[in-house]
Amino acid sequence: MDPTTLAALDHKHLWHPFTQQAEWTATPPLIIASAQGCSLTDVQGRTYIDGVSSLWTNVHGHRHPRLDAALTAQLDAVAHSTMLGLTHPPAIHLATRLAQVTPDGLTRTFFSDNGSTATEVALKMAFQYQQQIGQTRRTRFVALRDAYHGDTIGAVSVGSIDLFHAIYRPLLFDALALPAPIEAGGAEEADCLARALALLEEHAETLAAFLFEPLVQGAAGMKMHSPEFLRTLATRARELGVLLIADEVAVGFGRTGTLFAMDQVGVAPDLLCLAKGLAAGYLPISATLTTEAIYEAFLAHPDAHRQFFHGHTFTGNPLACAVALENLSLLDGLDTAPLERALARGLASLSQREDVLGVRQRGVMVGIDLRSDGQPRFGHRVAMACRPLGAIVRPLGDTIVLNPPLALSPAEAARLVAIVGEALDGLT
Repeated sequence: MDPTTLAALDHKHLWHPFTQQAEWTATPPLIIASAQGCSLTDVQGRTYIDGVSSLWTNVHGHRHPRLDAALTAQLDAVAHSTMLGLTHPPAIHLATRLAQVTPDGLTRTFFSDNGSTATEVALKMAFQYQQQIGQTRRTRFVALRDAYHGDTIGAVSVGSIDLFHAIYRPLLFDALALPAPIEAGGAEEADCLARALALLEEHAETLAAFLFEPLVQGAAGMKMHSPEFLRTLATRARELGVLLIADEVAVGFGRTGTLFAMDQVGVAPDLLCLAKGLAAGYLPISATLTTEAIYEAFLAHPDAHRQFFHGHTFTGNPLACAVALENLSLLDGLDTAPLERALARGLASLSQREDVLGVRQRGVMVGIDLRSDGQPRFGHRVAMACRPLGAIVRPLGDTIVLNPPLALSPAEAARLVAIVGEALDGLT
């Protein structure tokens, strides 16, 4: 079908996420037809560096031969089988492997299908656990300010980005928000830590769990905090009887320089949420991991009704599990340091520009704060200007976000950062 017809059908029938449709339907859409490695190709044959890993999911590049082979091999066996009353080898093997590679003590995996549901599972699991061990006053959750944990009602309740969440406030349960810094280290982080600790102490007896994005708050504009900041908060929360939920949906699978961000923090959470890169960007799957202690609080005679009342139709989909297993094999021993250094070199030059307020980097996750000088939607305009230059990037307000596949070459990384500079040149 020709691009014009595809565009017309998109404008007539599709509703895109986080998109003002009045603006979307006023311009021709960018329609991706194929991909290879770290590049996307549109229906007119133009190629773009995938600077955001297809929304932070792609790990090893598109059409990776080993991931393709794992998927097609599983298709020859079974595409889907429910896990309500049944099980299957790919889910068994993936749960076993996750128990081996995640922080110590996380021995049980509950599968779902996206980051929001991984968060919902963790929230409900933590709440029910506290109730079933007699901690009935622990009915609230605490998260970091400007948190983003997904778009379902429970996940939105623990989020605090007004742009995304304010309209839904009448639907939400109350959650406590702790101060969080924009950059790791320094006086701002120390001040946030002192105030956060005081709030933890004040509300501790009512808190079921502390939910956090370790090291990088992605949707907040790549806000970053140090391992020491989170370690101090997590340690004190645990001392106060508050469960720890690490949301590594965005930061997991090598994006912060280690397989999991909590590896740098040095504290094993009670629950761990995974999605996005779990199946390397191939298929929807997520996982909520937890400990034997939490798992055992749900064990009883069926008539006691202590089981976990939660489930999804595509929980533990065999195709997704098979790809996720191969993804973990590919990640074993993967060195992201050359890519991180290449990004850092380019960003060092970019940060000297007058139209760049600052740059933050943790692993391959990057936030570039722009000086808009009052120009409306300047970040959006810069992101759009990157496209004809050959890169897909996304803005969060006036912050340009880079989060490329781990397979991006140093040369491609240098070009990606250079394109942001060239886009700024064209606008300023």
